[in-house]
Amino acid sequence: MPRMTAARAAVEILKREGVDTAFGVPGAAINPFYAALKASGGIDHTLARHVEGASHMAEGYTRAKAGNIGVCIGTSGPAGTDMITGLYSASGDSIPILTITGQAPTHLLHKEDFQAVDIEAIAAPVTKKATTVLEAAQVPGVFQEAFHLMRSGRPGPVHVDLPIDVQQTEIEFDPDFYEPLPVHKPAASRRQIEKALTMLGASERPLIVAGGGIVNADACDLLVEFAELTGIPVVPTLMGWGVLPDDHALNAGMVGQQTGHRYGNATFLESDFVLGIGNRWANRHTGYRMDVYTEGRTFVHVDIEPTQIGRIFAPDYGIVSDAGAALELFVEVAKELKADGRLPDRSAWAAAAQERKATLQRRTHFDDVPLKPQRVYEEMNRAFGRDTVYVSTIGLSQIAGAQFLHVYKPRHWINCGQAGPLGWTVPAALGVATAAPDATVVALSGDYDFQFMIEELAVGAQHRIPYVHVLVNNSYLGLIRQAQIGLDINFQVNLEFENINTPELGVYGVDHVKVAEGLGCKALRVTEPDDLLPAFERARKLAAEHRVPVVVEAILERITNISMSPTADISAVKEFEDLATEPGHAPTAIRTLAP
Repeated sequence: MPRMTAARAAVEILKREGVDTAFGVPGAAINPFYAALKASGGIDHTLARHVEGASHMAEGYTRAKAGNIGVCIGTSGPAGTDMITGLYSASGDSIPILTITGQAPTHLLHKEDFQAVDIEAIAAPVTKKATTVLEAAQVPGVFQEAFHLMRSGRPGPVHVDLPIDVQQTEIEFDPDFYEPLPVHKPAASRRQIEKALTMLGASERPLIVAGGGIVNADACDLLVEFAELTGIPVVPTLMGWGVLPDDHALNAGMVGQQTGHRYGNATFLESDFVLGIGNRWANRHTGYRMDVYTEGRTFVHVDIEPTQIGRIFAPDYGIVSDAGAALELFVEVAKELKADGRLPDRSAWAAAAQERKATLQRRTHFDDVPLKPQRVYEEMNRAFGRDTVYVSTIGLSQIAGAQFLHVYKPRHWINCGQAGPLGWTVPAALGVATAAPDATVVALSGDYDFQFMIEELAVGAQHRIPYVHVLVNNSYLGLIRQAQIGLDINFQVNLEFENINTPELGVYGVDHVKVAEGLGCKALRVTEPDDLLPAFERARKLAAEHRVPVVVEAILERITNISMSPTADISAVKEFEDLATEPGHAPTAIRTLAP
């Protein structure tokens, strides 16, 4: 039996589980693992500037392509605690990533050794499992179990903590005889699907709510086939955006109090039956008035996680199943019903949804200076085509992007849906662009999200990872400022200040162009609406030519209120100009900028 260090055995298992890329930051307690990475070869490594950044890169890498498992590696102590936000983000969105930390020697655990922390206990609430391996011979089994857990049931992250002495201990292990454990996913029965379709058949105005579980299951084609067979309009959730093209005749738009569309909300409120597949009923989608969301509707909920059924509200019927397995049966049974002439004609209902979609659009063309955000997204749609992969996390920039941008394919809207940590976008975009090197990757941030982990731009410059980053800058914590309206305050949300280094440029606040250039990237600033499209086109060329991130900073008006429900009710959402009549609404402030 071959002998090798436990660290080397772990690396060999990573390779046999399909890992070819990792992100991380080395350190003393994890250096034996890095030595094994180097000796083994076959796994590319991207050096991050912050371990939280590495965890978000791993997330982006997983989210970009079916079957990917992003890996994040760090040393002991603060490296592990830095990973927690990435683990929370991955857990909330059902994203499998593997995080690995070094640890103090086993004999010094619980003795307050330098950079020793009980990361197993800290990480446990935001992972499917967190383990500090105390016996070297257990390392192969722990890593084998990690991949099994990440892929089985509801996908999610796993953390493995390796004391330095465990990494260095030799064990007997033959990687040529290693086999991954079988993946378990619950599957619906035909009886369950037939019951659900019987309930659906009794409705007049049904909708499908398509969640991120369909994307995770790589089952978007099945969803489209089922919708087309039955003629039922589809409402993608924010995590499910892209399950069918935005311009598909059955795409009814998104629903919600923030990232919903007017037409999506209007159609949902007219529905009498909702089939949710692979979705969580998140409050950004439902609003907080569950009586408004559920009243007069029958609900069937299909989800891979048993505890999701009834978590938010009790559906009329729940099915625990992987979305792909359920959709295979939905398609099979629907074909039989159609062949027998037993599928109702939904064409009038679908046409009504499309009529709302055509008539309840928002104005986007504004010539104002400073720029209105609506114009930025209008020009993004013109500049970036159907194959564009968008990456965004949180804030008014993301909310407006979800309302105005267009997504046509699965995994082309990469979004941190549940956690929404500021700073996520830059490292996640780097992970996405690493996984999809030939794709047009476009990130979208407000100025505060951008500043949180701006140092990770240097990773893109060092490792030649090109993408375009659209930065909409209003020098405000826009979403927080908007949330303060009801409290009649505007407190600690202003990012604007007189930059003593750039008075001639009229830059009020951080000079993002200089910072980005100082980190080895290219950057452009736009202040005039007609310059947006040329700037986006130039950014794409610069990214392709120099193979680095390219930032396009659009200087916005200070205040644009976007999608606020004063009652947290999807039937009472106020948007844009509607908000001007709200009590306490602050008038738009005009920023003075040099030409």
